[in-house]
Amino acid sequence: MTSTTVVSHRPPPTSHLSDSDSDDSDTIVKPLQHTDFSNSIFQSYIQISGLESPDLTKIRSFLISSRSGALSCLICLERIRPTDPTWSCSSRCFAVFHLLCIQSWARQSSDLSSLRAAARGADDRVSNWNCPKCRIEFPKTLIPKSYTCFCGKVENPPHDPWILPHSCGEVCDRSLKYDCGHRCLLLCHPGPCPACPKLVKARCFCGGVEDVKRCGFKEFSCNKICSRLLDCKVHCCVEICHDGECPPCRVRGVYKCCCGKVVREKDCCERDFRCEIACEKLLGCGKHVCDKGCHEGECGDCPLQGKRTCPCGKQVYEGMACDVVVPSCGGTCDKKLQCGIHRCPERCHRGLCVETCRIVVMKSCKCGSLKKQVPCYQDVVCERKCQRVRDCGRHACKRRCCDGDCPPCSEICDKKLRCKNHKCPSPCHRGACAPCPVMVTISCFCGETHFEVPCGTEKEQKPPKCSKRCNVTPLCRHKSITKPHKCHYGACPPCRLVCDEEYPCGHKCKLRCHGPIPPPNPEFTLRPKKKKQNLHNDSTPGSACPPCPELVWRPCVGEHIGAERMMVCSNKSRFSCDNYCGNLLPCGNHFCTKTCHDLKIQCEECNLPCQRERKPLCPHSCPLPCHQEECPPCKVLIKRACHCGAMVHVFECLYYNTLSEKEQIAVRSCGGPCHRKLPNCTHLCPETCHVGQCPSPEKCSKKVVTRCKCQTVKKDWLCHQVQAAYHSSGRDPKDITKNQFGIGLLSCNSDCKSKIKADESELHLRKSIVPEKKEPDVENHVRKRKRRKEKVQHDHQVSTFQKMTGIVRKLMVFVMILLSLIAMAYFGYKGLLWVNDWMNEIESQRQRKRYPRI
Repeated sequence: MTSTTVVSHRPPPTSHLSDSDSDDSDTIVKPLQHTDFSNSIFQSYIQISGLESPDLTKIRSFLISSRSGALSCLICLERIRPTDPTWSCSSRCFAVFHLLCIQSWARQSSDLSSLRAAARGADDRVSNWNCPKCRIEFPKTLIPKSYTCFCGKVENPPHDPWILPHSCGEVCDRSLKYDCGHRCLLLCHPGPCPACPKLVKARCFCGGVEDVKRCGFKEFSCNKICSRLLDCKVHCCVEICHDGECPPCRVRGVYKCCCGKVVREKDCCERDFRCEIACEKLLGCGKHVCDKGCHEGECGDCPLQGKRTCPCGKQVYEGMACDVVVPSCGGTCDKKLQCGIHRCPERCHRGLCVETCRIVVMKSCKCGSLKKQVPCYQDVVCERKCQRVRDCGRHACKRRCCDGDCPPCSEICDKKLRCKNHKCPSPCHRGACAPCPVMVTISCFCGETHFEVPCGTEKEQKPPKCSKRCNVTPLCRHKSITKPHKCHYGACPPCRLVCDEEYPCGHKCKLRCHGPIPPPNPEFTLRPKKKKQNLHNDSTPGSACPPCPELVWRPCVGEHIGAERMMVCSNKSRFSCDNYCGNLLPCGNHFCTKTCHDLKIQCEECNLPCQRERKPLCPHSCPLPCHQEECPPCKVLIKRACHCGAMVHVFECLYYNTLSEKEQIAVRSCGGPCHRKLPNCTHLCPETCHVGQCPSPEKCSKKVVTRCKCQTVKKDWLCHQVQAAYHSSGRDPKDITKNQFGIGLLSCNSDCKSKIKADESELHLRKSIVPEKKEPDVENHVRKRKRRKEKVQHDHQVSTFQKMTGIVRKLMVFVMILLSLIAMAYFGYKGLLWVNDWMNEIESQRQRKRYPRI
């Protein structure tokens, strides 16, 4: 986590076109309104340098993030407000933190480093802390204690809305890099100071050209041959004027080795080389030869001349010739072996002593838990694993036979960082993890304006407000007169001018411009998307003009007068006024009854029957359909009954209607007697078939048999006498039925009375029998009611016994239910106790497995 990775979150810009004419689109996100301090801060620098330095990029990023409210603390990931005390790293990263956050971070880091030093036996007074971002080390004495401005001149700078937050507003005046002797000319600012803009005289890298350059860029190349003398002191550099040391000389040549025996072609920088042939020159003693390799100069004296000792070094021999072998002294060698404790027990010998000391000694293992007699060269290692917790405080050492100096934990921390996007890649450690070093670049769509924010805060940021123009060209017909708008994400704002496109009918479209629009730019995806309100729009962008909406007067299809309507111009359909057509049909007698229709369409065919009056007048209609010619004569047969209704005559309609009224009466008469019944009696009319009512119905002379009431006495009367008798008695003869006509007009005699008495006695006998037959029925009815009452009493006695047995049964069921409930409660309680004991036992076993030493 010592390096900083920058991740860019910006979709690639496209070259689509736009149809916007304003920059107040709903799709453009308005950033926080802060004062733009860039002009005032860079003013003095630009006045002197005349151009913008590349070093100003990081300062501009700080300013843009501060202006848009995106400046965040890398430790707590909270937004840094203009009134919050801050501290900025002035060594490498120039990141800005909350003062309280960096103080807490520095104390924890220094305390942790001192604990580690004390655990390893080092000096715990020397404790350092690191910058959370660039990991530069600071001593404990440099833990920030006060809130200062960026340049460090003013302590606790007051908040002023007209100057940069956390700045004093004065000239920075910090010493520039490379110690050129000049001071920073910008106002108090975050980030590194830019290169020095002063003009100075400087020479190029090779020193051949002198020119006036900016102090920050005074090191330059003249783009000529370097020509500096190389290390060989023979050739010159042939490279273009460059910075730093000249490359090795690569001129090829033939060179001899150090001893002069071998000649090879080599680069000039490799001219001093040694061959692989031994020297073998005779030394000064004249007996031995030089055993050195290829070398320069003299071989030197013989190494065997002078004082010589035995192999163990105890016996010294002087004046012995160099070719004589030195004898051993015969004593013990007594040289220290490799163990550094014991000495060689052999006699004085040539060559090396034994490599391994085999003296048996008592040794203990590193952890001190095992002691054992082993040869000296052999180490004692036990099988016990170290259970000490390492510096991380999470993992045990687990090394075999550890000496107590447990190494740092080798596992990866892998905790999720506060950014919620990455995991800690550092080795397992104590305390809080270092902040995520990844910086996310948030830029506008065109990429000209951007700033960096710590990873984890990008979802809360908004894209910076870019002052550049949108490079998407409109596609509508107003592209030459549309107002340009600023860089943005998403779709360009719609064109707000009137369409004014001319229709074929001559009218013009009065809606807002709805011409073609370019594809929308990608949306800004680092923040949660908000649901957009679906605003009603009278025209859809990218669609053709709607049909002409102008209103015009248009007649109906039948072109009736006064039936015109106001209709939309684009609606070419014709309408019907719902009135009758009214045009004369081909028959010449009727008019068209269809509703209003097109005049090109033929009117309906007349399907009505002929409705003319026939001549001579006739009740029958013409059988032909409606026609223009005269109707044919009526040949319909008509039926006419005679006057009395006895028969029916059949005539042709034309013949019957041509007769006069008297001739029709004469023709209709049947010539026989009248068959109609007289109104006052039951006899038929005695006249021949005639018209109208029958003459003198009260003078009927037919014979009628009259009788008494009992129909015993009878006489023959004339019909008009019978009618007179009914009238005298106050009765109307019309109300008398045919079978009762003439009955009751005569009085009864003596024979009629005796017959009446006999009939009354028989009627009396018939009535007396009926009540005698009904008496037994009453008795039987009474008996049945008595038997039913007795049966009810018997049933009542039986139900009382059954009621007692039912009560006993209910008591027994209740007792059984009560006993079962008591048993269930008892055994349930016992079961709960058993389950509780069983769970406690399992938990204790689990604790023993987890902590076996407890």
